[in-house]
Amino acid sequence: MAELEQRLAVLSPHVYDGVPLSVVARQAGVPLRTARRWLAAYRAAGAVGLSRVGRADRGGRRLPAELVQLVEGLALRRPPPRIAEVHRRVVEIANERALTPPSYQSVRRIVQGLDRGLLSLAHRGPDSYRDDFELVLRREAAHANDIWQADHTQLDVMVLDESGSPARPWLTAIVDDQSRAVAGYTVFLGEPTAVQTALALRQAIWRKTDPQWPVCGIPATLYADHGANFTSAHIARVCADLKVQLIHSTPGNPRGRGKGERFFGTVTTELLPTVPGHIPPGNHGKPVTTPTYTLSQLDSAVGAWITGTYHQRTHPETGQTPVQRWSAGEWLPRMPDSIEQLDLLLLTVATPRKIQRDGIHLHGLRYFSLTLAAYVGEPVTIRYDPRDLAEIRVYHQDQFLCRAVAPDIAAASISMQDLQAARNQRRRELRQHLSARRSLVDLLAHPATASPAASAESVRAASRSSEPVEAEPPLKLYREN
Repeated sequence: MAELEQRLAVLSPHVYDGVPLSVVARQAGVPLRTARRWLAAYRAAGAVGLSRVGRADRGGRRLPAELVQLVEGLALRRPPPRIAEVHRRVVEIANERALTPPSYQSVRRIVQGLDRGLLSLAHRGPDSYRDDFELVLRREAAHANDIWQADHTQLDVMVLDESGSPARPWLTAIVDDQSRAVAGYTVFLGEPTAVQTALALRQAIWRKTDPQWPVCGIPATLYADHGANFTSAHIARVCADLKVQLIHSTPGNPRGRGKGERFFGTVTTELLPTVPGHIPPGNHGKPVTTPTYTLSQLDSAVGAWITGTYHQRTHPETGQTPVQRWSAGEWLPRMPDSIEQLDLLLLTVATPRKIQRDGIHLHGLRYFSLTLAAYVGEPVTIRYDPRDLAEIRVYHQDQFLCRAVAPDIAAASISMQDLQAARNQRRRELRQHLSARRSLVDLLAHPATASPAASAESVRAASRSSEPVEAEPPLKLYREN
């Protein structure tokens, strides 16, 4: 641009004021021949004609096309060769064909000029090229509850299972695409199943008891991966009954579920390092601290972090907190007619039972409701949430009959994992007492085979086991919000 302005300044007195070109050239210190060439270019093409025209072969290659194609073909081989290897091979072939061999710099310039997408496709395959170079149309939901994303991840933490052994849990989360708010989640042990997906959906759709968690309603679209739990006939039937469009991502291609993946990444980097039993990256599945949380405690920690931290801070992309963005505008979420209708669709833990005179027996607990009085002896189907055994829902001939509660735990909620853990603890205590009794019997029946020290210790152990055991405090129960 500076060069163009300089040439225009030289020619302006001649073009606009009629000053002879020779005088203009002499005053500017420009050869007359050069000034004439500039003037001819200006009259032919205007100001553009005064711009310096580069060489036609600038940036190009003066090597024969055959050698250029040879260099490119060798550079695109798998595994990727070094430039020195390509140069040596090209020189050999050029000498065989009586061609002028290229220099190392020429070969290097050709290789470095190759399209990066072409190199990715050649060296790392179509998947790498797709993830790094294919154009992506980023989808953005028009409003809250327009699109929900559902996904699973195995958490980088260890918890204690029912038997007290360390186990690595999973997390299912349902994230609202437009607001980034978490609509529902579930934490569980074992591989993901349609049951876990249904539990997360149930929590996502129905109203929460926590006023800090207003997200609820039936989404227009549920976007999930192509796992067997999401492609099950049960989930498809639920979405059809709720008039929800179910969309699966391409198998092996996670693109499009980025918002859910980013939420999992936030959980991994912010919440899990504060939990006992955390597994840091690169630690080969080994926790750095001793696991002490049960599954229920981890569930409570995840819920408290979502409602108290994640939902309350400004999201960097939206500029609002997830709760503010979800609640913005005057709109009402589409809701099912009743929680019973939703449970009939979602809760797949269905167990046949017969109503007894004292209620319904399930998992060693007794459930009772006055409505059951008219159905004693009748077969019914029980549906329940494994995370809360305080209440069950009773269906008679596929029609909702009533809710029945367990009087012993009606004031709280207890999960299936808590119940199983309490049973296992009781079995261990009984086995200890049984072992002590048997040791005492063996000692008394065969006193000659036991040493005096062992006999004394056995007697003390047996006497300790026969002493009255101080009553333990009742099992602490926590309500799951």
